[in-house]
Amino acid sequence: MTMRNLFVRVDKNSQSPARRGNQAAGQQQWLRHAATATMPELFRELNSSEEGLAAERVDAAREFYGANAVAQATKRPLPLRLLAAFADPFTYILVFIAAVSVLTDWIFATGADRDLSTPLIIGTMVLVSGVLRFIQDEKSTVAAEALAEMVESCAEVERDGDGGNETPIDEIVIGDVVHLSSGDVVPADLRIFSARDLFVSQASLTGESEPVEKRASLAADASATAAASAPALTDLESLAFMGSTVISGNARGIVVATGARTMFGEATGTLAGRKRETSFDAGIKSTSRLLMRLMLAMLPVVFVVSGATKGDWVSALLFSLSVAVGLTPEMLPMLVTTCLGKGAVDLSRHHVIVKRLDAIQDLGAIDVLCTDKTGTLTEDRIVLERHLDVNGREDARVLRYAFLNSYFSTGVKNLIDNAIVERALAEGTDEVNATVGSTTTAEELAERYHGIDELPFDFERRRLSVVVGDAAGHTRMVTKGALEEVLAVCSSVEVDGQVLPLTDELRTQVVRRGEALADEGMRVLGVARKNEPAGAATLTVADERNMVLIGYLAFLDPPKESSAAAIRALAAHGVATKVLTGDSPRVAAHVCRAIGIDAEHVLTGVDVEAMNDGELADAVQRTNIFAKLSPAQKARVVRTLRGLGHAVAYMGDGVNDAAAMRESDCGISVDSAVDVAREAADIILLEKDLMVLERGIECGRRTYANVIKYVKMTVSSNFGNIASVLVAAALLPFLPMTAVQLLLLNLIYDLTCTAIPWDNVDEDAIRTPRRWDTASVRRFMVAFGPLSSVFDILTFAALFFFVCPAVAGGAWGTLDAAGQALFVGTFQAGWFVESMWTQTLVVHLIRTEKVPFVGSRASLPLCALGATGIAVACVLPVTPLGAALDFCALPATFWPILATMVAGYAALAMLAKRRYVRRNGSLL
Repeated sequence: MTMRNLFVRVDKNSQSPARRGNQAAGQQQWLRHAATATMPELFRELNSSEEGLAAERVDAAREFYGANAVAQATKRPLPLRLLAAFADPFTYILVFIAAVSVLTDWIFATGADRDLSTPLIIGTMVLVSGVLRFIQDEKSTVAAEALAEMVESCAEVERDGDGGNETPIDEIVIGDVVHLSSGDVVPADLRIFSARDLFVSQASLTGESEPVEKRASLAADASATAAASAPALTDLESLAFMGSTVISGNARGIVVATGARTMFGEATGTLAGRKRETSFDAGIKSTSRLLMRLMLAMLPVVFVVSGATKGDWVSALLFSLSVAVGLTPEMLPMLVTTCLGKGAVDLSRHHVIVKRLDAIQDLGAIDVLCTDKTGTLTEDRIVLERHLDVNGREDARVLRYAFLNSYFSTGVKNLIDNAIVERALAEGTDEVNATVGSTTTAEELAERYHGIDELPFDFERRRLSVVVGDAAGHTRMVTKGALEEVLAVCSSVEVDGQVLPLTDELRTQVVRRGEALADEGMRVLGVARKNEPAGAATLTVADERNMVLIGYLAFLDPPKESSAAAIRALAAHGVATKVLTGDSPRVAAHVCRAIGIDAEHVLTGVDVEAMNDGELADAVQRTNIFAKLSPAQKARVVRTLRGLGHAVAYMGDGVNDAAAMRESDCGISVDSAVDVAREAADIILLEKDLMVLERGIECGRRTYANVIKYVKMTVSSNFGNIASVLVAAALLPFLPMTAVQLLLLNLIYDLTCTAIPWDNVDEDAIRTPRRWDTASVRRFMVAFGPLSSVFDILTFAALFFFVCPAVAGGAWGTLDAAGQALFVGTFQAGWFVESMWTQTLVVHLIRTEKVPFVGSRASLPLCALGATGIAVACVLPVTPLGAALDFCALPATFWPILATMVAGYAALAMLAKRRYVRRNGSLL
C-alpha cells in the first residue's frame, strides 16, 4: 500500500455512494498504513523528510494529490451560479405566464391579433430581476471572501528545513511537515513523529469532549490484528486529524491526507453547500411561506371572479397569475443579499470582519452578550504584582519556582507565563534558596535545568505541573495554578523555611490571604513543589499529590478605560452583558463592579454543575457573573440563555471559548485569537474592544431595518392592490389592469426599491434588538394594505364616472368598440399612475415613525429612484411603449383628482401609523 497507488485506484471525482464507500475504505486503509509504517518508510513513500518537502516538490504534490479544501469550500462554476440567480418560485410563475402568453398571443392568434409585447416585457422582468440578483450575489461573495482572507487561518509548516513558516492552511500539501502547539487547529491528517505532552480534542470527529493524548508511537500492524478488535482510527495515538484542536503540548507531524480525503473531509463531504440555518433565514422562509399561502388562496378567487364577470377565461388566468406575483416581493432575495453585503463592507470600515454574511443580522438581534473577562473588559496587560510566601511576605524563591514552571512548559506561553518570566528576568540579582540551586539569575536557572516532563494545563484540573532536572540527575516538580486546585494536591506547607503539615487552620489562613488579594482585584495562583517525584519521566495526574505549598503569585489586569462606557452603550441598545470566565469569582466581581456590571449575584462552575436545567434557567436570568467555568459549563450557560428566548452572542479568544461560541447565535472573536476560536467565530474584531462591537451591533440593526422595511411596505402595498383588484374585477365590466400592465407596475416599483440598502435608518430603530417576526409582517399587511384600497376604489369611481366618460365621449354603456377601448385605456393608465404614486409615497411614510421629509429623510438614492419611477409612470401612457400596452393619454382633469387622492392617502396613512405604533410598540 502506497499513497500514490491509493490515488491511482480511487476516482476522486466519483459521486456514487458505492464509489464513495470504496474511496473511504481505501483512505482508512492508507491511514492505518501511515500509522504503522516506520518514519523512514513513510518519508520515502511521500518523497519527504523530517525537514519537510523540498520547495520544488510542493506544486507537484498539490497537483497530484489535490488542494487542502473540503467539499464545503468548493465554489460552483459561474454558469451554475448565474442559473441559481433565476431559481425561485416567483420567477417560475413569471416564466409560466410568459409561456401562456406566447401560446395565446402568438401561436394560436392570427393576423393583427398576434402580439409578443406581453412575453417580451415579462422576459425583461425575469432578466432584470435575475441579473441584479446575480450581480449582488457575486459582489457580496467577493466582499465576504476578501474580508475572510484578512483572517485566514495558517499553520506552521517546515519546508527545506527552514524551521517553520506560517502557511495558509489551503496551501498545505501531502508530505509537508507541520508544527503543532497549544491552540492550533490541526490543518490536515498527520502522522505524528515527534511529540511532547500533546493533548488534542477530537470532538469535531468523535463528539467526545475529553482531550486525548497523541504520541509518536508506532501503531500495531492492522494486518496482524483481527478486524473486529482493530482500534478505531481516531484511537490511534500517532495520528492527528484535521479539525481537531490542540489543547496543550507541541508536536511535529507529516501530512498524510488533505482536503476531502481527510477524516473530517470524508465526514462532511455529503454536506457540501449546507449551512446552519439562522433566525434570519428562518424568518425569510416563514414570510415567504405566508406569501405563498396567501398567493395560492387569492389566485383562484381572482381567476373565478374575473372569468365569470368578463367571460374571457384565458385573460382571467393571466391576470390572476399576475395578481399572485404582484403580491410577492420578488426582489427580496436580491435586496437581502445587497443589504448583507453592504453591511459587511460597512463593518469592515469599523474594524469588524464578517465571516458569515447572515451573522450581520444575528449580531443586530442580540439582547445578551456573553464575554470572557481577560483582554475584553481588562487591559490584557497582566503584571505580576507580588510573589509572596504563605505568610504574605515577598519571597524571591516563589518567583524562581514559578519561573521554572513557566519557562519549561511546552504549551503556548500565555500572559501569566510571560509576566512571570519578565519579572524573573528583571529581578535577577535576588538570592535564591539552595533547593533551586545557588544561582542568582533567571538566565542561570534556565541554563542549569532542563525540562523532563509535564502535565499540561487543562480546564478541569486548572493547574500545570512541570518536572525539571539538573546535570546531577536530581529532579523537581513545580506546580502552579488556581489556589484551590493547588491546595488540593498539597499535604504540607513551607513556613519560615520549615515544612509543616497542612492543617485545617493553616489551610484556612492560606485561603483567607488569597481572598484578600482577590478582593483587591488581583488574580491569585498558588505555587507548590515536590523533590524527586516518582514519575519524573512518565508524569501522570497521580503524581500531583503530597506536594509542598510555598506561596502565592498575585497578578493585576486592570479594567480598560473604555469598558465602562462600552457596557453603558450596550445597555442603551438593549444588550445585557454577562461575564463568563475561568477566573476566580472575587477577581471577576471586582472587575465587573469597576466597570458598572451588577456583581450582586455570582455563580461558579461548581454551582452550575450542581443545578438541573430548570434551576439554571432561573439563575441565569438574574446572574451577570459566572466564574471558574469549564468550557462545557460556558457552553451550557449560553445554551440555557438561548433556550429562554434570548438572542445570545459570545465573545472569546481562547481554546476554552470555542464550544460556547458554537452554541451562541453569533460567535465573536479577535484576529489575535487562537485558531480554534477564529474558526468557531462568525464575526472577527480587529480591535479587542467592546466599543467596536457596539458599532457592529448598530450596523447589524440598520441592515435588518432596511430588509424588513422593504418586506413590510411592499407586501402591504401589493396586498392593498389585490384587494382593489378583487373589487374592480367584481364591479367593473373590464379588467382594471391587464396582466402585463400589473407586472410592469410591480417591476418599476421594485427597481425603485433597489436603493433601500443605502437608506438612512432612524436612531430609534436601532436602539433595541430586533428579531425577524413573521407575525408582525402579517399584522402590518392587514393594517396598511386596505388603506390604499380605499383610495384605489375612490380612484376607480372618479375614473369610471367622470374622467373616462369625458375622454371617450360618454358613459360605458353608450360607447361603441372604439370608444370602449379608449375608455379602458384611459382607466388603466389612470390607475397605473395612481398606484405608482401611492406605492412610492408609502415608502417614505412607512420607513420611519417620524414625520416623513421633516423628522426623517430618506437617502438621496432612494428619493432619486422613487422620483424617477413616478416620472416614468406618468410619462409612459403617452409613449409608443404605452400605446403597445394599450394605455391612453390622461386628460388634465385627472391630475387634480390624483393630487387629492395622494394627499388623502398620506393623511390616513399617518394616522394609521400612529395607531399601529401605539398597539405594537414599533413600526418596523
